[in-house]
Amino acid sequence: MNTKIQSFIAISDIVSLMNMCSGFISIIMSINHDFYLASIFMIFSLLFDSVDGLIARKTNRNDEFSFGKNIDSLSDVISFGVAPAIFLYAFSSANANYLEIPTLLVSLFIIICGVLRLTRYNAISDKVKGFIGFPIPGIAIIMATYYLSGLFNIYIALILAIIVSIAMICNKSYEKFDNLYLLILNTLCLLCIVFQIPINIGFVNGAALIVLLTSLTYLFINLIKG
Repeated sequence: MNTKIQSFIAISDIVSLMNMCSGFISIIMSINHDFYLASIFMIFSLLFDSVDGLIARKTNRNDEFSFGKNIDSLSDVISFGVAPAIFLYAFSSANANYLEIPTLLVSLFIIICGVLRLTRYNAISDKVKGFIGFPIPGIAIIMATYYLSGLFNIYIALILAIIVSIAMICNKSYEKFDNLYLLILNTLCLLCIVFQIPINIGFVNGAALIVLLTSLTYLFINLIKG
């Protein structure tokens, strides 16, 4: 058996690593209290995560040893578990240090639920269609767009983080988000955010608000349905 690292890595894995790198930079930005860039790099993580699977299929990736699945999940833990958790904790530490302990506990809860969500997904992905539990990228995109929208409130953010974390480990089925028109609209909005193309409604960033509302609708509609 060839155990050299280069025999495992495919193009799609490099994209997954770019997801992880973006998540790590987001963490550093949060530590430095640059919450704008922390949010932007969480969005970069989402964009990379959105295309790695597509690239794997287009290149006919043969993932015999589940190397790609594992590198994707480990990258997601950093970008969509640790990054939004550190974002919340660092924001609280900088702006509402009296909430430091509650925010620490919520941040830890995000990571625990994220790891459980990804582990369950890897265990059942070959047996179940769609998702069981809210997909982990959702917590990062909700926190990032909520902050970028200009409406960010730490109390509401903590409540949302708890709800999303519980949703990640719930037993509800979440169908893949495949509404073409909404996908195009949200992709355009994310690109407007990244390239700083202003779509403002007063003091509110309209592009971030659209992505936030889409994400929250996807979260709650699936969470409350029977």
